[in-house]
Amino acid sequence: MVVVDDQELFRRGLTMLLGIEDGIEVVGEASNGVDGVALAISSVPDVVLLDVRMPKQSGIEACVAIKEAVPMTKIIMLTVSDDEADLYEAVKSGASGYLLKDSSIEEVAQGIRVVADGQSLISPSMAAKLIDEFKTMSKPDRPDALALKLTDRELEVLRFVARGLSNRDVGVQLAISENTVKNHVRNILEKLQLHSRMEAVMYAVRAKLVELD
Repeated sequence: MVVVDDQELFRRGLTMLLGIEDGIEVVGEASNGVDGVALAISSVPDVVLLDVRMPKQSGIEACVAIKEAVPMTKIIMLTVSDDEADLYEAVKSGASGYLLKDSSIEEVAQGIRVVADGQSLISPSMAAKLIDEFKTMSKPDRPDALALKLTDRELEVLRFVARGLSNRDVGVQLAISENTVKNHVRNILEKLQLHSRMEAVMYAVRAKLVELD
């Protein structure tokens, strides 16, 4: 994984602490968005931690560039606040997760593992803010014909994903295995021509495919 943050003390401390976590290897770090993109392209890491606000190129801009160049790399945005605008832009740019900088090292490490496993990383409070934002949108970006391709079970899975449940928790709710849930999520993304779970939730709410309280 790669750490990109303009605050040297924070970046080096995070790099050092993550380096001793089981199953996590930090292959590089950068102090701005431009260098972060170049590092991600050259090292092709599984996960990149990106600060939202950086010189030369913002984290949001860097996220877009990295997803275009190395689409298999997962992005976790780091920020000092849970501002709704930053959160929404992170989702649109293709980020798979969103963490506050005051998160514990255990939370960051677990978040990296979750995102590397193909799941999204977002707290329930942030998920609620996203849902509120999505509810204000009336027209879907994509043709409704795509949504019609989803099966009833895939719609069930999508409803639970929209509420922030992990694959394991969705499996418990539907009495199916975690691997089966992963397959359903992959099929949902393929059918909707999307790249992340959070994008799928955004699309579903905008297209009125799911009803969220």
